[in-house]
Amino acid sequence: MTTVAVARKNGQVAIAADALVTFGDTRLAHGYEANDKVFRIGDSWVGMAGTTAHFPVLRKALGGLAADELKLHSRDEVFDTFLKLHPKLKEHFFLNTKEEDADPYESSQFTVLIANASGIFGVYSYREVFEFERFWAIGSGRSFALGAMHASWDKAKTAREVVETGVRAGCEFDKNSAGPIKAHTLKLKD
Repeated sequence: MTTVAVARKNGQVAIAADALVTFGDTRLAHGYEANDKVFRIGDSWVGMAGTTAHFPVLRKALGGLAADELKLHSRDEVFDTFLKLHPKLKEHFFLNTKEEDADPYESSQFTVLIANASGIFGVYSYREVFEFERFWAIGSGRSFALGAMHASWDKAKTAREVVETGVRAGCEFDKNSAGPIKAHTLKLKD
């Protein structure tokens, strides 16, 4: 699984992730697999949690959208982008949308965090989009990350400090997260 965290503080946004890949009981630590759980799409950084198969699919699918389809700077733009992405995921990448019979919508099967100059956003399976004012985390280490970010919020001077603290806690206590931590910072738009 993973620990990915985003934060906005003092004029900047930051996103960070651990570097561990797991296959059942097998761990591929840094140095065995070149894994980046956070990748650049346009002027945004995108991080995700979930099956390893999602990473190349989402990178390719988002990277293949036309400029007028790829907009990630507001809650509505993120929703519209992932709505346009969903049929492409099914048609070109063979996304299996089935989760449970009682689900209200087809699932995109993704949990994603986005950081850019406009803010920090989260996207969940049914294209639910959240805009976070302070910080958030996803993945199996999210509870540890959220607790650490909450505890460090008042003392931290930068968004990067907040996310690195969160991911470090995930790496310390979640068996499916490990360093090194990779972090990216952007200036927040006024």
